Amino acid sequence: MSEQNFLADRFEANRGHLRAVAYRMLGSRSEAEDAVQEAWLRLNRTDTAEIKNLGGWLTTVVARICLDMLRVRKSRREEELGPHVPEPAADNENGEEEIADSVGAALMIVLDTLAPAERLAFVLHDMFAVPFEDIAPIVGRAPAAARQLASRARRRVQGVSAKSDTETPEADLSRQRVIVDAFLAASKNGDFEALLAVLDPEVVFRSDAVAAKMGGAVELRGAEAVANTFKGRAQAAKPAMVDGAMAIAVVFGGKLRLVLELRIAGDRIAGIQAVADPDRIKGFDVAILNT
Repeated sequence: MSEQNFLADRFEANRGHLRAVAYRMLGSRSEAEDAVQEAWLRLNRTDTAEIKNLGGWLTTVVARICLDMLRVRKSRREEELGPHVPEPAADNENGEEEIADSVGAALMIVLDTLAPAERLAFVLHDMFAVPFEDIAPIVGRAPAAARQLASRARRRVQGVSAKSDTETPEADLSRQRVIVDAFLAASKNGDFEALLAVLDPEVVFRSDAVAAKMGGAVELRGAEAVANTFKGRAQAAKPAMVDGAMAIAVVFGGKLRLVLELRIAGDRIAGIQAVADPDRIKGFDVAILNT
């Protein structure tokens, strides 16, 4: 197999993921395809020997392309004073779902109200568990600032989603609190089945470099792997609000040592990001909740 064909095969293996990222960023199937195609063209102009993680590199490139497209769209919209209407996800010509876990139309409309950098930070972190250290260079800000972008976007998304479900933001947080409490109880009691019940089957767990050195896995995928990691642990963990979102804080020796950022989808935890970097933790707005 030629090097070009090998590269094409590797790109095709990432195409579905890239299309999903681009669609969530742009809300348009045609524009998402354009962004993915542009990423392929840029890959062909790049010395691939210097790319250590092709999937991560392609995600970053697509995100940058989409950010530029959103900024152009925003500028054009301000001139035309007309709304952009997101397109629904649809089947492709092979009858396969174009985006496996399609985004609801209501959410896409909310995303379209966000500033481009806010939308990028929220989509990459909350939907694809990309660390803020990787998001920061894309939006040209420090990781803490990128976190704030996602936090602001998250509050808007949660607020509108709650209203659309005739549920107040407070009720939504209460529901999430129940989920977090169930997760912590199952973890502390070593109840594997209870952990599986509260974790999304496709849950993704990631650790920053400091958390990994403390013994955490760099990345885990799937409910069983994550449940095995947390079974019998979390003894020092407490529910918390971090930057306005439900999370878990680990305190020992009277000091906040670890934050677990959570992505909750429906009634299950779909993403966990372990943060132990002291500088990053200092940038959090943390409120430990009573148990």
